[in-house]
Amino acid sequence: MKFPLGQIVVTANALSKLDMYDISIALSRHKSGDWGDLCDEDKALNDRAVQYGDRIFSAYHAKDGTKFWVITEADRSYTTVLLPEDY
Repeated sequence: MKFPLGQIVVTANALSKLDMYDISIALSRHKSGDWGDLCDEDKALNDRAVQYGDRIFSAYHAKDGTKFWVITEADRSYTTVLLPEDY
């Protein structure tokens, strides 16, 4: 684990459309530094965010193709799983 996730929050919309397995895998990838479907520039921003304590953003796709995001706040107090339309 590269950083703490804090409290994990899943939006109601994401919970209704995502499988818990997809959420679990994404959280595991996120905390290990696998940022998912981001461009190289955004991945580099996340690498710096881990080092300097900024917000961390990852993007993943569920096995059914649903795109979703995982965001850990800068203070590491909580991590949110959400769909893009929830933002």
